[in-house]
Amino acid sequence: MVYVSRKEHFNAAHKLYNPAWSKERNVEVFGPCANENWHGHNFDLIVTVKGLPDPDTGFVIDLKKLSTLIRSQVVEKLDHKNLNLDVDFMQGKLASCETLVIEIWKILQPLIPSISKYGQLHAIRLYETPRNYVEYFGD
Repeated sequence: MVYVSRKEHFNAAHKLYNPAWSKERNVEVFGPCANENWHGHNFDLIVTVKGLPDPDTGFVIDLKKLSTLIRSQVVEKLDHKNLNLDVDFMQGKLASCETLVIEIWKILQPLIPSISKYGQLHAIRLYETPRNYVEYFGD
């Protein structure tokens, strides 16, 4: 099995806030991330596809096509947006990185076969900061 990854970048703001809780409880749990005026991150998104190379091209997936797919279906919807307010697939959800990476998976997973007959989505890693990231394998 070969694993091929593409990294993309976007900037977005969000607020960690559970509307079922009081303001005090939100601050207690989320700290400064519950700031009512939002806060932002420079996100790095790494999408990994696994499979065996196509015998005609030697590719598991064409990275140019993967980049175009990620940008058009995910990055354009997230870049310079407020995750809580501006992103349709995040409406009504807690804007944590854990939730975001699952929602990105739901978008990309069914589309990968349209650009690769030998690859399938393996993992999505989302860096919120250089030291903090979440990873999802579709489980």
